[in-house]
Amino acid sequence: MHGSPHTVSDVMTHTVVAVGRDAPFKEIVDLMDQWKVSALPVLEGEGRVIGVVSEADLLPKEEFRDSDPDRFTQLQRLSDLAKAGGLRAEELMSTPAITVHANALLAEAARIMAQRKVKRLPVINDEGLLEGVVSRGDLLKVFLRSDDDIAEEVHMEILSCLFPTPIEPILVDVSNGVVTLTGRVRDTSLIPIAARLVRAVEGVVGIECNLVSGAAPAESR
Repeated sequence: MHGSPHTVSDVMTHTVVAVGRDAPFKEIVDLMDQWKVSALPVLEGEGRVIGVVSEADLLPKEEFRDSDPDRFTQLQRLSDLAKAGGLRAEELMSTPAITVHANALLAEAARIMAQRKVKRLPVINDEGLLEGVVSRGDLLKVFLRSDDDIAEEVHMEILSCLFPTPIEPILVDVSNGVVTLTGRVRDTSLIPIAARLVRAVEGVVGIECNLVSGAAPAESR
């Protein structure tokens, strides 16, 4: 897409803080506080991601600090109870790690976050090595595109291809990410396709399609 970041590698954070499997509990907490993050990748060897330790993985230690859970709670919260006694990253982390590849589309990363209910994903290459981290905020960067940039992409890469000879020039107006298309076209079967393609342009918030069929009104004599 024209001037548009559309893969995870375009928006991810390349500088990443991570820990090894032997990292102690307090070091993990200190790093989260220092870097203002809610989760840390756990690495092994040359940088292979083997898990993720998050705030949710650390909280059971506080939750069960002075409690004596009944049998039912023990059965329901076995994993959390185990983490409550964890001292190192390998005992605290969630594994396998939920990751995304650097060349994945932003929509794929967004779906993984929504389905797995996580706020950030380690970004890996084809060998499973850590390349960065992508967060919900990173995925929203596409909406920082200027209206002019969006309008240019819509006109040059969509409308000029679908409607190379419109009955009259198609007007593209973009305001706060909302695209409005106005004009007359010969092939109305292409209008839904145009709307779908415009909606898929990164940075587009919504679309109002006023494309219609028919010749332009004749000039009055």
